[in-house]
Amino acid sequence: MMAIALSLIVIVPVAVAQDASSPDGQATELQETVSTETVAAAETVAPSGVTEGAVVDSEIDPAHNAWMLTCCALVLFMTAPGLAMFYGGLVRRKNVLSVLMQCIFLMGLMTVIWAIYGYSLAFGGSGGWIGNTEYVMMNGVQREWDPSIGENGAAVTPMEGDIPRLVHMLFQGMFFIITPALICGAFAERMKFSAMVVFSILWGTLIYCPLCHWVWDSGPLSYGEGSIMGGALDFAGGTVVHISSGASALVAALLLGPRMGYLKEPLQPHNLTYTVLGAAMLWVGWFGFNAGSELLSDGITSSAFAVTHFSAAAGALAWALTEWVVLKKPTALGASSGAVAGLVCITPAAGFVQPMPALFMGACAGVICFLACSKIKHALKYDDALDAFGVHGVGGIIGAVLTGVFATRACWDVTEEGIAIGLLESGDPSLVIGQIVAVVITFVFAVVGSFILLKLIDFTIGLRVPSVQEQRGLDQSDHGEEGYMFA
Repeated sequence: MMAIALSLIVIVPVAVAQDASSPDGQATELQETVSTETVAAAETVAPSGVTEGAVVDSEIDPAHNAWMLTCCALVLFMTAPGLAMFYGGLVRRKNVLSVLMQCIFLMGLMTVIWAIYGYSLAFGGSGGWIGNTEYVMMNGVQREWDPSIGENGAAVTPMEGDIPRLVHMLFQGMFFIITPALICGAFAERMKFSAMVVFSILWGTLIYCPLCHWVWDSGPLSYGEGSIMGGALDFAGGTVVHISSGASALVAALLLGPRMGYLKEPLQPHNLTYTVLGAAMLWVGWFGFNAGSELLSDGITSSAFAVTHFSAAAGALAWALTEWVVLKKPTALGASSGAVAGLVCITPAAGFVQPMPALFMGACAGVICFLACSKIKHALKYDDALDAFGVHGVGGIIGAVLTGVFATRACWDVTEEGIAIGLLESGDPSLVIGQIVAVVITFVFAVVGSFILLKLIDFTIGLRVPSVQEQRGLDQSDHGEEGYMFA
């Protein structure tokens, strides 16, 4: 049933887009009924109260729109059931519902925040350190009535590039959902649900939104002149999503301290079946995450889709083979974690690198993230319960730096002048330096910001559940439920 549902999610919008774009498609007939005067009126400067650049429905490219709506669904699918099952299987049985609840609750909470003010803070205005209020309460995003079109006016859609701004808002909103959900893996099985809610609200507002604006809305970390050290390339969220969440996860793990019994008794995952299936769902959803970040359906989209798959495959193999050498047995958990590490690593580079470098990047992530999650974590004795930092933080850093090495104008001519950009292609280390600077700024900002927020929350309502409740399990203590009922 899951496979059928996934097929419908992907195939139906594409089929609609193909039909709409064909000479015999219904959309073409509708376009022919729109008078040239109506189109001209839509393209003129909008009257007071109507967003400039808004267009009538016939002006919207149905193929791009269908692809991006599909990507919105795929990225939401990554949070639940993908991440929910991946994380849910890794905790003990008494805490499985607490993880699922965190994911499903954040899907609701972060969406509301994004709709009210988050999207405006992230993408309002252009440049600077934070957005403005132009999109608050979906102003300038939702469909509007333009009285200047035709006899009585017509509904128009504000555009963001070649897609409706509503679609851009939804797509970016799915990132806003999954990023704090990733952090939950570090403090699983021991943070108060109320503390998680407050932290997610503050973190999304004060850390994610500024970072998103810096990188993707012509801010100081965006690539180009006027940015810090020339800025950095981040196609789909290496800095904005993975390094920020990984760094914050590390701070949370350190401040909360280890789980009861950590390094003293076995804290084994209760259901690796969930974890493997969750990893597979993340793999599928990541095509929307990375390829969708082109915000179009074109050649760069195809390239980003391919390198995403290649890096995930190489990561799964590299982690499992490393385990085979070190531990003498390859594990399903290792292959699943390696696939996710490969996906994380390729995220910032997806639109800029070729398939063969993507294999190398995924393999690097598989090996290095394995070492971070086993050797380094155990040596330093911090309890990152579900390896949010070891996979997302470390994998994101590897990917961001290697983007500067392998980026090529053949994938995306970002300078629009045919100038070589990556280290291997140009011999110029400036892009690598810019990538490293962006990594450091992102890491420091997320660490300092998260430390302050967590300390404030601890001082006011407390971060950690009492030891009795932790021993009993968060499913019952926080939610009054049990994941499994046995007769």
